[in-house]
Amino acid sequence: SMGKRSRQRQKNQTPGRDRDSGWGAGYADIVKENKLFEHYYKEQGLVPEGEFEQFMEAMREPLPATIRITGYKSHAKEILHCLKEKYFKDIQDLEIDGQKIEAPQALSWYPDEQAWHTNMSRKIIRKSPLLEKFHQFLVSETESGNISRQEAVSMIPPLLMKIEPHHKILDMCAAPGSKTAQLIEMLHADMDVPFPEGFVIANDVDNKRCYLLVHQAKRLNSPCIMVVNHDASCIPTLQIDSNGKKDILFYDRVLCDVPCSGDGTMRKNIDVWKKWTTSNSLHLHGLQLRIAVRGVEQLAVGGRMVYSTCSLNPVEDEAVIAALLEKSEGALELADSSADLPGLKWMPGVTSWKLMTKEGQWFSDWSVVPSSRHTQIRPTMFPPKDPEKLASMHLERCMRILPHHQNTGGFFVAVLVKKAPMPWNKRYPKVLPLKHKHLMDDKIVNAPPPSKSTMERGASLAQEATTKQDGVCGPPPSKKMKLFGYKEDPFVFLTEDDPVFTTIQSFYDLSPDFPKLNVLTRTHEGKKRHLYMVSKELRNVLLNNSERMKVINTGVKVWSRNSDGEAFGCAFRLAQEGIYTLQPYIRSRIIQVSVEDIKVLLTQENPFLSKLEDDAHAQAKKLGMGSIVLKYIPNPNNLTEPQCPIQLCGWRGKTSIRAFVPRNERFHYLRMLGVEVFRDKQGLGQKRRDGGKEGKEELEDEVEKDEEEEGAEENEDDLDLEHRSENGSSEPKTDSGTQQMSS
Repeated sequence: SMGKRSRQRQKNQTPGRDRDSGWGAGYADIVKENKLFEHYYKEQGLVPEGEFEQFMEAMREPLPATIRITGYKSHAKEILHCLKEKYFKDIQDLEIDGQKIEAPQALSWYPDEQAWHTNMSRKIIRKSPLLEKFHQFLVSETESGNISRQEAVSMIPPLLMKIEPHHKILDMCAAPGSKTAQLIEMLHADMDVPFPEGFVIANDVDNKRCYLLVHQAKRLNSPCIMVVNHDASCIPTLQIDSNGKKDILFYDRVLCDVPCSGDGTMRKNIDVWKKWTTSNSLHLHGLQLRIAVRGVEQLAVGGRMVYSTCSLNPVEDEAVIAALLEKSEGALELADSSADLPGLKWMPGVTSWKLMTKEGQWFSDWSVVPSSRHTQIRPTMFPPKDPEKLASMHLERCMRILPHHQNTGGFFVAVLVKKAPMPWNKRYPKVLPLKHKHLMDDKIVNAPPPSKSTMERGASLAQEATTKQDGVCGPPPSKKMKLFGYKEDPFVFLTEDDPVFTTIQSFYDLSPDFPKLNVLTRTHEGKKRHLYMVSKELRNVLLNNSERMKVINTGVKVWSRNSDGEAFGCAFRLAQEGIYTLQPYIRSRIIQVSVEDIKVLLTQENPFLSKLEDDAHAQAKKLGMGSIVLKYIPNPNNLTEPQCPIQLCGWRGKTSIRAFVPRNERFHYLRMLGVEVFRDKQGLGQKRRDGGKEGKEELEDEVEKDEEEEGAEENEDDLDLEHRSENGSSEPKTDSGTQQMSS
């Protein structure tokens, strides 16, 4: 077959033209044909009458690039402003390879113009020199977490969850994490609340993919996210302290975006064309159902769970939902979400479907499946027989998104609301924690928390009730589970009287309501290098479940050790990623700066204090050496300047001042101030004026891993910050060859 493929490749290559420059070219060696696929979906009747050809055509087109503006409200608005006023205008009249580039459009159904689609494939954006600035902008802003290059349909599930800042949320199969990021943003709907009451626990079964989640979440700098590593189908039940009693943690919202055959992603994942067969979905159905069952078990009564797949196949979609509804005996019902996303086109869920083996044999009923097939085909894969029962399920409330309706990927989503405990969990009912805190004291259900054995019994009953025949993985693992291959450092909370607080408290003049108990470190012994913070409810989860769960990461870094600082009164300097969380509690070491001051601080390496405008200069003169906050407060009367607050960590040296901001964030803030940040490829070889290093590495290269970055920062701190340039003078440096910056 290799010979055949290379022949195919030669045949499709137009001589004298770069195969990659075309819009849908580039994958010429993969034939976008799969007869079985077409036959299967024609027969299922999911595509409206007369549209099947359009459906197949759309499947063969590359997916247009879509981006979502991330981050919390006022910042997101500024990025949107920057995109619309500059980058979109720059590219809208271009013509590439005879194809006219249209101005990007906002997705009609995504709130506040926070999501956009272009008529360009990702390949074009990467390859075309005319789009170089736009591409650099995307790469750099993605890296600093302000933009997420996320497929349009994948943005839907979080929107249907109706998240509020006090919700406890479980994201069961979370990697790579773009939906998780959306959930975190929704928790932080009010930017002025540094610690929302709710949190997101993001889980993934694959340890390596958990680090993708950590990377995604880190960019949002939230103290309310925890990444854990479990098999979603038997994720452990967690406990929390509730008014001094041990209680089971039930989630207000669960996102159940299960592993699937992915045939809705053929436009993006080209190899699905070759690999697609009906047995994929038959293999996955059981796992999908187990994960969904485990999700609803942990959902609070009154809560909602969103089930989604990027597959169009009813075996993975309606069949799972119908089986779940059937098992729930009325405890669950499908919510009608038709009004929730105005502008989104979708098809209602179907009530009849058939099964096909990979040899092409059809079955429309369990009773006719030969016993030799009973391991491969399960009764839950078929539609319910009883027409009345079927009607009462309201499967038409499920939503299937077809690619040709709005030029997207294919997708399926259903919203379930929990009306009562699952039948096998009846022994210990539980209510949704009430929204209004003053009502929390008189709990409606004062049932004693179940003993360990009751829980285990309940769990194993649940498993029996749900998936006796499914080769299930049994009840949630007991405490004795040894966490193999698990080498994360411990999470150690500081006590209120920890000696590190004494100097921190006086140096930064922390307000009395600063939650010291929420500060943690990652080492039991030796000097604390970094201090992190988590929200109150996540602290509760961490303290009560250390034996039960494999935590990969949580908390946002707020301080880093810097021994030089000791001389000036504090061995800990502020960390940029935690500044928006921490700053509300800091009452000294703050310099209020103007837009011009920020430009100076971000474009010059180590400017003299006198480079600041008079106001900031006067404030800086009053402060002693050490870590500082540089704070910009927007002026609503001057709309040419950013209308969101900006806070940067800095260092006040003897005669100079500098910002301690990672490179991509530096670029991000400069763009928001209207400074053009563009790295001219030609300028790369130029030496810097002060005989310094060559141009910085490509923007494409992901910023070095956080660890290295931290290491580098540590080293910088150990130098005398006044004299950092190689020639020993404290002359401020400019990156002449690396960026061109012009207002």
